[in-house]
This record gives sequence, C-alpha cells and structure tokens, in this order.
Amino acid sequence: MEYSKEFKAALSNFSAIEKDRLIFRLLKKDKLLSKKLYFELIDTETTDQKRTQMEELIEERVLLASKYIGNPKYFLVLIRKISAEITEHVKITTDKFGDIYLQLFLVNQILESNDKLNHQRFDNIYKLYIYLINKLLKAIISIKKIDEDYWMELNEILESIESKIHENRYLEKLCINNSFDFNWLTIEKIPDHLDLIVKDIKNQGFLK
Repeated sequence: MEYSKEFKAALSNFSAIEKDRLIFRLLKKDKLLSKKLYFELIDTETTDQKRTQMEELIEERVLLASKYIGNPKYFLVLIRKISAEITEHVKITTDKFGDIYLQLFLVNQILESNDKLNHQRFDNIYKLYIYLINKLLKAIISIKKIDEDYWMELNEILESIESKIHENRYLEKLCINNSFDFNWLTIEKIPDHLDLIVKDIKNQGFLK
C-alpha cells in the first residue's frame, strides 16, 4: 500500500502521546515487528550471539524430534516448526549469513540420525527427503550472494552434509534421481545460474 503525502502529513501532526498510543497498538498486532524493534533498539545481544543461541536450539529440538522418526509425518511437522524459528530469527536480525548457515545446520543435524532414518521405508520417508533436498538447494543458491569471507565456514558444513548423504542410501539415491549434482556441495563448483538449473529440473517434474 502506498501512502499519500496528505496521509503522511496527517500522521506527522499527531501529538507525541497519540503517536505512542498508535505505535503500541500496532506492535500488539505485529509480534514480529515488536521483536525486531526490541532487537534493534535495546537488545544487548548481537546477531552472532543470537545465531549461536539458534544453533543450540536447533540441536536440542532436532534431538527431541528424532524420537519421532518412526512417525515421519509428525517428524516433518516438527522439523518445519524449527525451520520457521530460523526464518523468524532472520527476519528479526536480518542475519543473511545465518539464513544460509542455520538452514544447513538444521539439515546436518537431521542427518545425524542416519542410523534411525536408514531403518525407515522409502515411501514413508520420501517427503522428508524431498524437503531436505529443496532446503539444501535453496541455501546453496543463496551462497554466492554473500561475502566470500563466509565461504570457508559454509564449505565445512556442506562437506559434512555430503558425507552424511552418502551414508544414507535412500537420500543419496533420491538426490541422484532428482538431478542433484553433488559438486554443488562445494562452493567453488556452484554454477552461477543454479537457480535457473533448479527451475528447469522442477519444470521436468522433479523435486516434488
């Protein structure tokens, strides 16, 4: 919605008390905006500290969720909730590096449970694996958009993820069947137009 000059002028004419009342009414209706303003204005913790807290939360939540791997549908619901918390962290802190790193960290933590995952029937675990592959691709596509100073740390976690994928027979096979190139798990080998490659793969009916 675009605001006219007249509307902006009318808002500017509000008294300080009226503006305060309006702000607090809006913040009550938008909890995310409230958290973002709190972080920007008075929170003593840095973005890096918030990211570290998210790492600890992901590790803890995935460990708890792993008890339900035998119920893949519910397990995926729990994983989606963790991913939503990462999204909220990014919106509050505008943590571009964390947006990539934490999603990769989540995938890596899930694959820590490969022993349990490998005991599941393929048709039961299929949706989870497609979800993980798509999450991986989304993160990989975003890597080339951030500063190269972060690449070494991201390469380390990508290397860990690749190792775990190859230890998971169904996930490895599903990656291959959906045209996922394992070279993309090395930043220097990520194609410049990977987003278009992935779009073409999806247009062919894969990754769904």
